[in-house]
Amino acid sequence: MRWRGVPLDVLLAASGVGLDLLTTAHVGDTPYLPAETHIPMALLAGLPMGLVRRRPVPVTLYLAVLLVVTDRLGSFTSNTAQILICVALGVAGFRSSARTVAAAVAATIAATALNIADPGVAVSTSTWMYSVLLPVFPAVLGAYLRGSAGRLEERDVTPDALLAAGGVAITVLSTWTSWHSGSQPVWVVGLLAVVGGLSLGIARRLPGLVFLLQGVLLVSADIYLNVAVNTCLILTLIAVGVFAMRVASWAWTGAAYLTGCLLAAIAVVGDGTEVTPFRVGVLMTLVATPVAIGRYLGMRQAAAVAGRLRAEESARLTLAQVRADQLAERERIARDVHDIVAHHVGAMVLRASAARYTAPDGPVADALSDIRETGHQVLQDLRDLLDLLRDPERQPDLPANPADVVRESAERMAAAGLVVDLDLDPATDQAPLIARASAARIVQEGLTNVLKHAGPGTQVRVVVSPAQDGLSVEIRNGRPPTTIERLPSSGRGLAGMRERVRALGGTLTAGPDGEGGWLLAAHLPARSAA
Repeated sequence: MRWRGVPLDVLLAASGVGLDLLTTAHVGDTPYLPAETHIPMALLAGLPMGLVRRRPVPVTLYLAVLLVVTDRLGSFTSNTAQILICVALGVAGFRSSARTVAAAVAATIAATALNIADPGVAVSTSTWMYSVLLPVFPAVLGAYLRGSAGRLEERDVTPDALLAAGGVAITVLSTWTSWHSGSQPVWVVGLLAVVGGLSLGIARRLPGLVFLLQGVLLVSADIYLNVAVNTCLILTLIAVGVFAMRVASWAWTGAAYLTGCLLAAIAVVGDGTEVTPFRVGVLMTLVATPVAIGRYLGMRQAAAVAGRLRAEESARLTLAQVRADQLAERERIARDVHDIVAHHVGAMVLRASAARYTAPDGPVADALSDIRETGHQVLQDLRDLLDLLRDPERQPDLPANPADVVRESAERMAAAGLVVDLDLDPATDQAPLIARASAARIVQEGLTNVLKHAGPGTQVRVVVSPAQDGLSVEIRNGRPPTTIERLPSSGRGLAGMRERVRALGGTLTAGPDGEGGWLLAAHLPARSAA
């Protein structure tokens, strides 16, 4: 990425050097410089254009100094510097801040005034108007492109800069020797020539407006400056081609083609011109060529956009298919888990039910009843989980009253042998349902862990109360009364509680209480974190 755009910089530098060589090729010795200095002067003028995309303001200031120096030396390189400085100002207007662009414009105005003022002749109002408008226009044009670049799909202004530079080069190089031959002031003709060339820089963004402007300039040149008609015709054909590329409607393209033929006829048909079918065909073919090129480039661009959209749609479809495959796999796994667990839990429930009839009364009967009810609840939870995995958009069924779940868990653990002291604050009913449901699950899991690791006979105190805009859950158990055989455990219970609390944006701590027991404390905020 470090060398990205370097070929374009090289092309800009080579174009600047080539432009100066073309401008000064017919010039021999000057009063201060021999003919051998043309190549070094061309390098001094053109090579800085390789930096114009990255350092437009310094390049503009350099060209302003070069413009003054070459003008004092009588070098024709000053003409090249005057053209290149307009290109640099356009790039500066697009890329730089208003303050730095204003400084560059001021320096260019001063350099331009010194360039066009003859020695010993006072600077006139027309000279100042030309000196001011010539630098201001490309700077304003660059700022405009910066504000409206979003209208195109791409923000690269390189084609715009090349069009503007080429337009200025065509108009200035082909007409500057005849600016004084028309009925209008020289500064007016020169300004229109520069404006006409620079306007191609916005042709891709405002093709209709630029085409209209070129048509007006062509008609004006045919009336007031006939020697510039061919140059205006070239710019008009370029504008027609860009219009055909940017406007997808065949009707508008046909209208632009007919208008281009009419303008071309105005430019080439004079009072004594004989109109023949062959000449008409040549003229229509001349106008059809840029239209065909523009339509071809427009269709290529549209095809590229369509291909990109198809690629994006294909990526979305692939992602959707992957997600569907994942959901199908989740459903299959859930079904397998349900089948395995349901088989064993169902067998356990059936055996507990059968054993219940053999021991109708006593603690054994109560334990068997509890096993049967717990097994039924496990099977129901498994079915709910399977339904949720089959339909991820389905909201899980929350308990109607989580407080009942907390009381039921405390009663079940008390029946299993724990000494449970439950403190459930009635004010917790005002908390959001999701926080109360999570608190109920934490109480269930916490009491189960006490039974597993501390055993029957252990004293447990459970406190669920409002605290700090949420709920506070505290489960504290004392020292185990005797040495017990620990029940099998997956070790995932505490991790699951942490994940549940973290999903709500709360906190959970668990560890020894310093008195031989264990303390589990959780805080659940009223509003879950995003």
